[in-house]
Amino acid sequence: MNATDVLTAAAEGGAIGDGRTGANLALGVGAVGVVIGWLALARAAGRIRTGYVRTGAMSAMTVGLAGTLLAVLHLATSRGGPGTGNGLVGAIVALPLGVIAIVLGRKALIRFRRTVPAA
Repeated sequence: MNATDVLTAAAEGGAIGDGRTGANLALGVGAVGVVIGWLALARAAGRIRTGYVRTGAMSAMTVGLAGTLLAVLHLATSRGGPGTGNGLVGAIVALPLGVIAIVLGRKALIRFRRTVPAA
């Protein structure tokens, strides 16, 4: 691959393409939300001693909501069907990741509230 081919590919959006960028962003945000939710749930169960459960749970729910909204936005604005290179399948996969992050964060928050002694 010579320099002209590299510059042409960069001008056209690179190897990923413009259509898949939004779906990849939604996938990344959803995956980060799932990891944060899992860590918050582990903190609430007492398996991890560092960090705050409530902060992690709220962060997981917020990041999961952002991932879900990004996926829905990409689904609403993408043209064509699956296999056309517009990232439709990635957005469909990102949608449950965001929802899972929200559920994990909510579950950690509920578990945290049960274990905190009443003042």
